[in-house]
Parts: sequence; structure tokens; C-alpha cells
Amino acid sequence: MEDTRRRKTSFLFKTKHFSHSPLAGGTLLILCTLVAIILSNLDATASWYQHLWHTTLTIGFEGFNISKPVEMWINDGLMAVFFFVIGLEIKREILAGQLSTPKQAMFPVVAAIGGMVVPALIYIFFNSGTAAESGWGIPMATDIAFALGILSLMGSRVPVSLKIFLTALAIVDDLGAILVIAIFYSGGVNWLMLLFAILIFAYLVILNRRNVHKMRYYLIPSIILWVLFLHSGVHATIAGVLIAMTMPIKSKFSKHAFVCTSQHLVEAFRRFDKPDVPVLHNHGQHLALQSLRVIARNTISPIQRLEYALHPSVNFFIMPMFALANAGISLSAVNAQDFAGGQGLGIIFGLVVGKPVGILIFSALAIRLGLAAMPKGASWHKMTGVACLGGIGFTMSIFINSLAFTDPQMIAYGKVSILIASIIAAVLGCMILQYSKPVDFPK
Repeated sequence: MEDTRRRKTSFLFKTKHFSHSPLAGGTLLILCTLVAIILSNLDATASWYQHLWHTTLTIGFEGFNISKPVEMWINDGLMAVFFFVIGLEIKREILAGQLSTPKQAMFPVVAAIGGMVVPALIYIFFNSGTAAESGWGIPMATDIAFALGILSLMGSRVPVSLKIFLTALAIVDDLGAILVIAIFYSGGVNWLMLLFAILIFAYLVILNRRNVHKMRYYLIPSIILWVLFLHSGVHATIAGVLIAMTMPIKSKFSKHAFVCTSQHLVEAFRRFDKPDVPVLHNHGQHLALQSLRVIARNTISPIQRLEYALHPSVNFFIMPMFALANAGISLSAVNAQDFAGGQGLGIIFGLVVGKPVGILIFSALAIRLGLAAMPKGASWHKMTGVACLGGIGFTMSIFINSLAFTDPQMIAYGKVSILIASIIAAVLGCMILQYSKPVDFPK
């Protein structure tokens, strides 16, 4: 009986761990991308597939509703939740993680800047003065789920320090992409709506400053903020990042309070114990467990609770839905010769060449100038492989691609170019890391 209970607990723990792992999210993202490409190219499903995402969905009631195609609900609504989680990760890393001190932050920040600037310059080189010039932001982004998922497959060939480096780099990369979207890929600004949005944001900041920890007080203002951004001309997903910045990072109870109170509650649980009475009918034990649950929950920072709770939804629902809605490309409409044009070459060379070159050059400069040190257990061989994985730009790149162009043909070329570039970057990174020496872990 005890062994069965242990096995069940172990299985639940492993399931929870897998649901939060980059590998799980990356694998499902690949599957949904393949499904989207297949459905959009089969004669029996192509028209149905396109019609599904362009079907108008109305939420609200007469006189106050929002009507948008399903695809836009995903890109403006669900992706706002994705950006909210990204914002939580950025805030956590800046306040208490790998970006919390200048020394820790310098290396991934400098590397990420190189990984954004060089690809953008390469894209502009191929497309300056053309209709595709507005897509310069496409090769700047790194897909954190894909990159970390593939990196986790390399096992002992990649030191933990490099995994942390790529995570921090991808987070800085996401922050850069968010700024690019907010500044360069938003439409004409409705200043009145933006003013109201600023007032709501200020209210959320006040809640944070007053140490309000209950999330229900943030929910309605957050939804209003998203609606205001939706009508302001600034892309609605930016609301997700701003809301994340107002989430409390301090827990309600300290570690010391948790230890003292939990010990008292465990003792109370033992004191109320009656051998023949289950917890279900033992009021004293029930109250002790409820109190223990409350204090345990409130010892975890709200920002941590939200990030942990939302990760499975992002990995297993939001990102797959985004892939299904945006990765569908009719290959019959795509000509191989078109990739010899500036748009395709700019994206492919930007991600496959520009990303690793930018990351490596700026990393070398940071080390040479004494601003940072090589991560422990890393080498330039391993750094090159990780930098190549930085060229996997799937999610963010496709998202920016949909904002950069209005011509469906250019959007389709952009998607195919991103897929090709991401596959090449993944294969190159894996090959380089595969032929590197395994890390010697202390015994």
C-alpha cells in the first residue's frame, strides 16, 4: 500500500515537472505547427482551416461587445496572457534572478543586444528601400520554448551555467521584442484611450504599493486595461507586460513565520488526532490543514504563484493555439525562387547567421573588456552551439511577421522563411553541441 502511494506521488510529481518543462512546450509546439501546415495544404481541409480562423467571434452584449476574427482573439487576447507570463519572468529575473545584479545581468544583456542588432542590420542590408523593409524586427527574436527544449535534449554536453545564460538571454530578447512591438509595430495612437489606460495602470501600481496580495482586486482593472490598449492603437499584448510589472513580488508571510506557524499547526494536527476518525470527520484537524494551506500559499510570492499556475496553460493551450492559427501556410502559393528575394534572405541569414554572430561577438567584447566572465564549465565551442540555438525564432518571429506586413503573400513568405531558418538554426546548434565534450560533474 505504501509503495503504491509512493509510486503515485512520484508519478504526479514527474507529471507536474514535465508540464512546466521547456521540452514539453517545445514538443507540442512542433506537433501543432506540423498539424497546421498539413491542414492548410490538404484539399479536404484547406478551405475549412482558413475559414475557421477568420470566423468572427463576438464577446459581450448589445451595445458593449468586441467582435473580432478568431485569429485576432488568439493574437490579441491569448497572446496577451503569454506576454503577461513573459513579463512575470522578466520581473522575477530582474528583482531576484539572473538579472538582479549588474555583474550577473551584464553577460546575457550584452549578448542579447548583439543577438538583436546584428540580425536586424542583416535584414535591412537585404531589404533597405523595399516593401519588405518593415520586417527588420522579425529575425531579432529567440523562441524560448523551442531553444530551451532542444538544449535540454543535449543533457551533460551543456553545463547548467549555459542553460541559465540562454534563459536569461532569451528573456532579455523577449523584452527587446516587446519594446520593438510597442514602439514600431503599433498603429495610430488614440491618446484618450491611452490616457485612460495609464490611469488604470497607475491604479494597479497603487494596489502593488499598498501590498494588496489578493489577485481578485487586480483582475477587473487588468481586463479593462487590456480593452483600453486594444482600442488605443498600441498593441494589446503590451498590456499583459504592464500588468505583470504591477504584480506583487513580496510574499505575505516570511520564511520564519512559515516555519514557526507550520510547526504549531502540525502539532495541533497531531493533538487533534483520533485513530478511528478520518480527517473528513475531524473538525480540529480540518481547521489545522486549512490554516496550513493558507500560510503555505501566502509564503509563496504572488508573482511566483501566477507564473507557476499559468505555465501549463501557456505551454499546452496558448502556444499550441497560436501555432495552429498562425503556422498554416499554403505551400502551393510559395515559390522557391521567392526566397532568393530580400525578405526570405533577410530572415534566414538574420536568424541563422546574424543571431550567433551577434551573440558571440558581443559576448567576446564583454569578456575582453572585463564586463563579464565566461560561464562556469563553458567553452567557445559550447557557446557557439548555444548561440546557434538562439536563432530559433519561431513564436515571436511569426508574431512580429504578422504585425510587420499586411500583404498575405508577404506574410506567407515570412512564415516559411522563419520555419526554414529555425530548423537550420536548431540542427546547427545540435550538431555543434553534439560534438562538444560532455561536462564533468563532480562526484
